This record gives sequence, C-alpha cells and structure tokens, in this order.
Amino acid sequence: MKLPSRCRTVLRYTVAFLVIGLGALLGSTPLGAQHWTDPAVEAKIDELMARMTLAEKIGQLNQYSSNFDITGPAPEGESQRLRHEQLRTGLIGSMLNVNGAAETRAVQEAAVTNSRLGIPLIFGYDTIHGYQTMFPVPLAETASWDLEAIELSARIAATEAAAAGLHWTFAPMVDISRDSRWGRIMEGSGEDPYLTSVVAAARVRGFQGDDLAALDTLAACAKHFAGYGLAEAGRDYNTVDISQDTLHNVVLPPFHAAVEAGVATLMNAFNEIGGTPATSSVYLQRDILKRDWGFDGFVVSDWGSIGELIPHGVAGNLRDAARLAIQAGSDMDMESAAYVGHLADLHDNGDVRTDLIDDAVRRILRIKFHLGLFEDPYRYSDVEREKRVILSDEHMAASREVAKKSIVLLKNDGVLPLKKSGTLAVIGPLAADKDAPLGSWRAKAITDSAVSLLEGLQAVDGVTVRHAQGAALGVGEKTFVRATKLNTDDRSGFKAAVKAARGADTVIMALGEEAFQTGEGRSQVEVGLKGVQMDLLREVLAVNKNVVVVLMNGRPMAIPEVVESVPALVEAWHLGSQAGHAIADVLFGDYNPSGKLPASFPRHVGQEPLYYNYRNTGRPGPSDMVFWSHYTDMPNTPLFPFGFGLSYTTFSYGEPSLSTDEIHQNGEVQVTVKVTNSGDRDGTEIVQLYVRDLVGTATRPVKELKGFERVELKAGESRDVTFTLTAKDLAYYTPRGIWEAEPGEFDVFVGTNSVDVQSVRFTLR
Repeated sequence: MKLPSRCRTVLRYTVAFLVIGLGALLGSTPLGAQHWTDPAVEAKIDELMARMTLAEKIGQLNQYSSNFDITGPAPEGESQRLRHEQLRTGLIGSMLNVNGAAETRAVQEAAVTNSRLGIPLIFGYDTIHGYQTMFPVPLAETASWDLEAIELSARIAATEAAAAGLHWTFAPMVDISRDSRWGRIMEGSGEDPYLTSVVAAARVRGFQGDDLAALDTLAACAKHFAGYGLAEAGRDYNTVDISQDTLHNVVLPPFHAAVEAGVATLMNAFNEIGGTPATSSVYLQRDILKRDWGFDGFVVSDWGSIGELIPHGVAGNLRDAARLAIQAGSDMDMESAAYVGHLADLHDNGDVRTDLIDDAVRRILRIKFHLGLFEDPYRYSDVEREKRVILSDEHMAASREVAKKSIVLLKNDGVLPLKKSGTLAVIGPLAADKDAPLGSWRAKAITDSAVSLLEGLQAVDGVTVRHAQGAALGVGEKTFVRATKLNTDDRSGFKAAVKAARGADTVIMALGEEAFQTGEGRSQVEVGLKGVQMDLLREVLAVNKNVVVVLMNGRPMAIPEVVESVPALVEAWHLGSQAGHAIADVLFGDYNPSGKLPASFPRHVGQEPLYYNYRNTGRPGPSDMVFWSHYTDMPNTPLFPFGFGLSYTTFSYGEPSLSTDEIHQNGEVQVTVKVTNSGDRDGTEIVQLYVRDLVGTATRPVKELKGFERVELKAGESRDVTFTLTAKDLAYYTPRGIWEAEPGEFDVFVGTNSVDVQSVRFTLR
C-alpha cells in the first residue's frame, strides 16, 4: 500500500527525529572528538605537497568571492584579469558565493583542467539556517531547546546546499552575545555558554553527518574565534575588552564543544581582544586552538580581516598583515589577497618559515581529501539531484515542525488558543509580509517566498479573516547590503485597521522587525518597536482589547508597554519558509507551545548588556539605602528572563532531592525532581538545571545552566526527571589557569526558567 504524500513526509521525518534522538541518547556522536589526521590521507598529502611549488602552495591559502566571469573570457580590469588567471594556474584554493550545480561544476572544471596539478577548489557559502528551504533564524531555533530538531535543520540545509554543488558552510556561529543591540545576535544561540555549546555540537553533527564525503553533508565552520559577540556597546566590529575569566568560561566553551564534535574548520573574528586582533592572535589560534585543543582542521579569516589588520593599527601594510596572520595561524585568507600577493616574498626573505606555510596547506588539503574532492571534483555538482532535493515537500514539512517548536508563548490571559470559528482581524506591517519571516542571512532563499501570517490564518477552516496592514514597517530597498529605511510618520492606514478591529472576536497584531533590521552590520541603539507600530497598537486597543500580539523579530526586544497592554503575546521570531502555518498551528492550539527564551528580554535598552548568569558583586542588594548595585528608575530584572516560556497547560514541580549531599572529585550526585502536568492539555516542559558555586577562588555567577530535558507529559501525568552532576560539570577556568572543580558548597536549582526555581545544596570534597 502506498501512503499519501503527506503521510510519507510525516513518517520520514518522524523516523529521522527518532534516529537522531536515539543517537543522542546513546551518546553516539560519530565525529565527536575526531581528529582529521588519518595516516592514509596524510600519505596522499605528502605525495601531493612534494610536487607543489611554493606558489601553488600559497594558492591553496587564497580564497576569493565570485565577482567576475570565472568560466568565460578574461574579464576587463587588472584585478579581475589577475583573478581569472590565478584560477587557471592553481593560485586559488577556495571560492565563496559560487552557487548552483551547473555553476560550481563549470568553475571547478576551469580550475582542475587548466591548473598544473588539478587540485580541486572548495566552495563555501553562508548556509546559516537553510539554503532555499528556510528554517528559523538560529536564535529562534535555539528557543526550541530541541537538539534533535536543530540537528535535523542543519542536515536539511546541508542536503540542499550540497545538492547545489557546495562543500562548506560558514556556520554555526557560536558567539555568546549578551546584548540585544548587536545585530548578529540573531545568528547565534544567545547568552548562555552551556546551551550554545550543546547547540553548536548539534549543528556540527547536522552539517557534517558521520561521513564528510557523503553527498548530503557540508564541512562546518565554527565562528567567530573569538569574542565577537561581546563587542563594546553592541556595535558590530567594535573592540572587545574582556578578562581571561570571561574568555575561558564564557566565550571559548562553545568553540571547544564544536571542536570536540569534529568541526572541520573555524573562522576567526573581526574584533580585537586586549589590543590584539583575533586574526593575528597567536594565543587564540596556535596556543589554544591548535596546541591545547589539538584542532587539525583549518582556520579561515573572516572577510578581509587580514587586510583589516592595517586599520586596526598592528600592521603598516598588507605585506606586514600577511606575515602577522600566517604566523598567528590563520590558514586561509578570505578576500584580502594578502597571502597570494606577499607570502612568497616573505618566505624568500626569511620573514615567514616554510613550515608555517606547509602546515596551513596541509590542513586545507586534509579537508579537501575528506570531502572526497580528489576522488571526484564534480561529485557534488549534480543538476538532477539539485532539482529533486531543493524545496522538497519533505523539507518544507520539517521547516514547519521546527518552526512550531521555536515559538515562545510569553503571555496569555486566557485568550489563546483561539477557537476555529468567529472573526479575526489580522493587522500590522508584518501580517501579510512574505519576506521578513525568511530572516537575515537567508542564503539562496527566494524573496517573498515565505508563508505569511495572514496566509497561515486564512488556511484555517471555519475562521473569517479581515486584514488591514495599518502601517508599513519599511520603505525603500530591502537588501542584505543596505539598511532598511523605516516608516516613522505614515499613519494613513490606521483608519482601515481600526475599522477591521472593531467588532472582531480577536485581533492578531503582527509587529516587530523586518528581516534586515538584524544581522551583520545591523546594530541598533534602540531595541523597541520601530516606526509607528506602537501608535497603531494603541489605536487598535482603543476599540478592541482582545488583542494577540505576534512578535516577529531577530533579537530580544524592549516592549514593556506591549506586555502591559495586551492579553496575549507570542514570540514568533523570523521562522522561515513555513512561518505562517507554524504560527497558526500554535495560535489555534494544534501545537502546544513549548519554546523557552535563549536570551533575556530587557525592560529598556539601558539595561544592555543583560544576562542571567551575572556576578553578585559586593553590594547585590536589595537594600532600603541607595548604596547598592541598581538603577534608581527601573528594576534590575529583565522583562522576560532567560529560559522563560509558557504553555497552554501548566506544570508543577516537587521539591528537588539529591542522591547524596556530599561527593568527591571522582563521584557524582543525582538531582531528581517530580514534574507534573497539572493542566488539562498534553504538553512539553523544558526542565532546567542550574548550579551556583558559593565560594570560589574567583567570583562565580549567581546561576549557570548545567543541564535541561524536554519532557512530554499528558494532562495529569507526573514524571521524575533526574540529572547527574560530576566534578567536571562543576569545574571552571580558575585564576590558576586550569579547569578545576574547587571543593566547597554548591547550590543546585531546578525549575521552569532561570528565575522560577527551587534549590538544594551539596558539598564537593
């Protein structure tokens, strides 16, 4: 019997989720902690490098973007002609922004058939949250706290990108960010090192699978090494000035987790730390990454970051920048043309040792061999597979599933879930928008291809939908390279919106940000609703109080007035291709929301940077006197804390218990709590475990996430949830410069978010 297409789709991805989940349960991470050095591959590299000239070796370290006619006659312009010639003489090792099976094959042929040794190119691309089938932006996807779903999302992105001839993605971004002003917060996993670490590993597994030569995998790239997300004032590319404590305990753990998961490449960062740009940091790249962690993949610079050593002020010219970068361990030069232009001269003059160049070349060739490119340079460029795989029904079904899990219910005074009857007024600048849900860093997504919220609601049988935009969010060009101009004064649509709202059973207001208000270069000094959106909401509330705000955005937002004035608030982020259907699934209760925030929402931008795992200080308060750490005009607390998220049911927690109140360095303690679905709907709760080291050699955070578990409970069902803690879980990078768990007392917190918890205490001897 042949199942209907929809049933086959559901069955296929149910099996995929089960297989990935079983692997996680059994601790099966095929590339986990794998080093890329394989004797058979190394022997092949030795043989090839023995035949390479110095120029050909340096060519492997050179990466260009596709901005010229690669396969046709030599283009006009000296720079373009030079790149055209370099491709054919083996002086380019990689290209980015070459897309499509036909195009990648043509470019690969130009390189392989014309160069002396026929060394294949590696094609890279920013496949961040999908290739053409878009999934939620990474911050949103992290809100699912579902590692199996996140891994599956990365696998589908890899499947589509590989079918388009690509070999390498510049993802995952694992930068910790505590500041919602920073535009690239949407590209990472938020403020917590533990959550970001486990998500980083899941994404690496999803992109790379268990065989990098398989045709549905990509080499992953953990970025940006390191500290980029802690830029001062939340301003992109800005200085980072952090302590060794913050570097090792906050910034580096997700990168280490990616390395342990077998990530093939890392990308260094634009920022400096303590006066040394990351691109020229020996400490980061050679000492920590390659020596201490044993990483044997390769490091690529960020776009032009080697050349940017000049404006940083550590290099006087591009030649000097090339010397600093290769000595620091930056293996591949993205778009600076520093290595191809100056390394040979630096080598011949004795300023750069042969072994530094050879090490970088070996690392790049190593990944090319593991990708199977020497076996068949064209193996990924299959036009028929590309047509069959990209935007398939199965991929769209998976996008909808992951999107539903990423939605966070922030407030609900009984309005939700909606009934499938009556009249809905759907209002707001994002209600009918088919582009914003695609998000920033959207790879090859087709503009205006997402299912809009309006379309998702209109597809629900039994509901009458009225629509009025009310206000345009932006005017002018929406592109990756230009910031959107915002509507700040046009209220001409207010009258129609008020008319639609009056008399409706429920009003759905779609507010937030369009796609390119977040992303690279999109830092903002204000993180509230832009333009006239708040005015529109006030006008609608004046005629109908029964308003559900659906927030679409790529960053935590300061929206206290929204929270106070509406009975229901749904954080819908930028959810990808199937956004409208996924939101409708949640609004009508076909899916009970289970998402939790991966980043704290501020009451006001003046609180930024804001994060739950802060240090207590010597004057933590609260106090009746003024002399304690606080604001005089606003609480210290966030609008919504890290880990927060509601459900259409309720969950109650028993008191946590310990298997022992004292452990030794080689021991363990089990923490058990009974969780009950005390409501009348089936639902999923994300049970969270936090720890506090009460006294340390260095001050310790008030809480640190150390574990979580997604628990599905039927209405009225109870279950004991048990976590195991060892000394390794309690360790941190101490002032002695090592990771160690210091003896003393520890508080353990268990609860539904980082604030609503119960605690018990034990002692580590």
